[in-house]
Amino acid sequence: MTEQGGTGLRHADLSDGGASRLARNRLGVAGIVFFVVAAAAPLVGMTGAVPIAIVLGNGAGAPGAYLAVGLVLLVFSVGYSAMSHRVTNTGAFFAYVGRGLGVVPGVGSAFVSLFAYVVIQLAVFGFFGAVMARQMDTELGIDLAWWVWALIAWALVLGLSALSVDIGAKVLGLLMVLEVVSLAVVAVAVLLHGGGPDGLSLGASFSPGNIFAGGFAGSAGIALAFAFASYIGFEATAIYGEETRDPKRSVPRATYIAVSLIALLFAFTSWAVVSGLGSGAVVDRVAEISTVEGTPLADPAAVLFTVAKEYVGGWLATLMSWLVLSSLFAGLLAFQNSAARYVFSMARAGVLPAALGRINGRGAPVLGTAAVAATSLIVIVVFRVTGRDPVVHLFTWFSAVAVLAIVLVEILVSVAVIAYFRREGGGERVWTTVVAPAVAIVGLALGMYLLMSRFGLMAGTAAKGVDPAKESWGLSALGWFLVALPFLVLAVGMAVGVLRRNKEDSEAMADLVS
Repeated sequence: MTEQGGTGLRHADLSDGGASRLARNRLGVAGIVFFVVAAAAPLVGMTGAVPIAIVLGNGAGAPGAYLAVGLVLLVFSVGYSAMSHRVTNTGAFFAYVGRGLGVVPGVGSAFVSLFAYVVIQLAVFGFFGAVMARQMDTELGIDLAWWVWALIAWALVLGLSALSVDIGAKVLGLLMVLEVVSLAVVAVAVLLHGGGPDGLSLGASFSPGNIFAGGFAGSAGIALAFAFASYIGFEATAIYGEETRDPKRSVPRATYIAVSLIALLFAFTSWAVVSGLGSGAVVDRVAEISTVEGTPLADPAAVLFTVAKEYVGGWLATLMSWLVLSSLFAGLLAFQNSAARYVFSMARAGVLPAALGRINGRGAPVLGTAAVAATSLIVIVVFRVTGRDPVVHLFTWFSAVAVLAIVLVEILVSVAVIAYFRREGGGERVWTTVVAPAVAIVGLALGMYLLMSRFGLMAGTAAKGVDPAKESWGLSALGWFLVALPFLVLAVGMAVGVLRRNKEDSEAMADLVS
């Protein structure tokens, strides 16, 4: 291992097993899947995004929108998994971009990836604090502000992340199993009852005509945008490559399993909700159930809970109201681990200060974890001091911009896969190295367009006088800034890559492409 003067740039020899490497053999396929599905937080998506996709989007076709996006991401996973056979690095996304497109784009995508994971965790902190405060006050009479609960979660997440990745995986595993089982119970119960007023109609939810009703510029575009937003976190499989047993087999398997599981959960459970309420009048029923004081969709979680109560029992609805909190906490822990490993990899590559690449005795990136936690703490305090709402501002702003950032890097990864295998060869099939990545680029670019055009609806940043449910692109100044932010971060990261490469020996960044 060589050091580069006082700048903190260094090139780590990954074969030395020293302090520059995370603990090996901590995770198997199941452990990786736990982290990824926990990050996707399917119960949160079912109680938050799905009702909005139904009412403002394509109605009974919303389950099909989730399935369509899942298929796009499965196609993306083909090239992504092919790269995982060649690159085993905690940097994952940006390591792949660096290997395919070069150091400068790799550093740029590194900044965007880290930005995405930090801001999505911040968004979840806001949502967790708000939901926890309401739940504890309503059910147990404990009246504490949202930021108090957010800070309690912050401390627990920091402690678990600093211990060891396998400990975090065990916690996530238990929470995720409870979450998935609760959703499956509701879906199966509706299925066994034969559905609601209109029975079980696959065509109502999964026929292309109903999925894409209203077109990309209309209702279908809204549903697809919310579906893309619900899948964030699935790409984290390769982040844990260094800590995985047999990463060249485990990472591809975990990727396919995670994407398939998330897609099936969303599609099957949302179809059960549509069927349980009646596909013919589902828009009116969802709007009615979620209305609070005359405002539709003010309580979207009530939709799933109502179906659970009707087809299973009130006990499951109550349990699920608590599992939403455990789902959010699991997401916090998953995103903390992902962001910390990005910090570790960037520090080890010399893009961030080398000190952040240190690990503790259990093989966890302790200073990377501390850096991410410190950032979260500062933002939580700022939002508390300025009196910003944890949901309207912290959650909606940051979650919407994080999804944009992730999709941007996914597009770069797909381009990098094609470039890398055209240059290096290696005997992989054309489908794996060219066709699937090219199809993924088209699908992801469409997703990016939909997310940007409907950003005002997702983030609550529509311009004054614009109805974001009916008009696309009508953004406020803040909305345009947030849409541009991932691209600005990419530009800054690429500039840093140019400066660091010119200033130091380019071998110091070899971790980006190793």
